[in-house]
Amino acid sequence: MTTPNKDLEKVEVRIKWDPSDRGETPNDLDIIAATYPADEPYGSPAYLVHFDSRAPDGTITLNRDSRTGQGLGYDEVMTLELDRLSDAYARVVVGVAIQQRDGRKTFGAIQNTGVQIREGYTTLAEDDFSAVGAATAAVVAEFVRDDSGGWGFHGTVRGFDGEPDEFAAAMGGRAFGA
Repeated sequence: MTTPNKDLEKVEVRIKWDPSDRGETPNDLDIIAATYPADEPYGSPAYLVHFDSRAPDGTITLNRDSRTGQGLGYDEVMTLELDRLSDAYARVVVGVAIQQRDGRKTFGAIQNTGVQIREGYTTLAEDDFSAVGAATAAVVAEFVRDDSGGWGFHGTVRGFDGEPDEFAAAMGGRAFGA
């Protein structure tokens, strides 16, 4: 899924999945973005953006949130306006976590999962999570600001097994492989 791209401005991360079978707990996947400060790009995130939240400056927003995967096309969409993000931030890591409220679910247990990362009409990366089928969450993108102030993209899918809040705390750290 890796595609090196530079000078990105406005990026969209989109995920899709099928609803659970009738009578089963709903499949609920969530996009999470973690923004890291320039002076500590592998420390704790300055802030997280996920369901029921947005970036303090409005540069990262969740445009569509689904708790069931019902509907056509992409079920959840997040927009990252990297060109408007303050110089105080040097890194943004985006991941997808499966809610674990009613028992353990993995990507392999959910039908037709997919992620697409786009800038305008250009697809930067796509993946179906099959390589991380046993995981409950995965990093899907890393955006890094270079010395000139431009943003580069590193697409990768790295699986994680744990609760969504554990994933959010670990997803951008060196130990996780970012």
